[in-house]
Amino acid sequence: MANLLNTLINSIKHWYVPLILGILFLVFGIYIFTVPLETYVTLSILFSISFITSGLFEIFFSIQNSKTLSGWGWYLVGGLFSLTMGVYLVIYPGISIVILPFIVGFTVMFRSFQLLGIAFDMKSLGILRWGNLAIASVLGIVFSFILLANPIFSGISIVTATALAFIFIGTALTIGEDHWKKAWIGY
Repeated sequence: MANLLNTLINSIKHWYVPLILGILFLVFGIYIFTVPLETYVTLSILFSISFITSGLFEIFFSIQNSKTLSGWGWYLVGGLFSLTMGVYLVIYPGISIVILPFIVGFTVMFRSFQLLGIAFDMKSLGILRWGNLAIASVLGIVFSFILLANPIFSGISIVTATALAFIFIGTALTIGEDHWKKAWIGY
């Protein structure tokens, strides 16, 4: 394993690419903090598109497994719901900005209840780890109620989480730059 790692380290080309990416991520992360409204608008559009994609995949999954999966209709309903919401929000982007926290809250709630049902199905089948899924589902339900009770918190937290993710990624790439440089130059 050490030989493989040494081979990879000694064959690194363009060590500066992670540094450039790190700086870009840091700049974008800081920029997101400075323009939270614009970031929120962009995120609402991305969420709308992700609903469409998720819905299409879930519809495909449910139809392909309709003969073998018990409860496949829940996947179909979830997929149709996601697809419908995504299309509606792409058509009316102004609405998506206003209702994004509610969409996230209700989606988390629906998915959590869906997973709770699956957890109880696992219990009836004698699968021992059903409790882990049940606990995660209940936590998702509680979190969804928190999001729905305070939608302004949801909007702020979505933008803040995005900015912090970019800053953490940028920091990690920038800190790792010295490692890549040493591997490339060989000192």
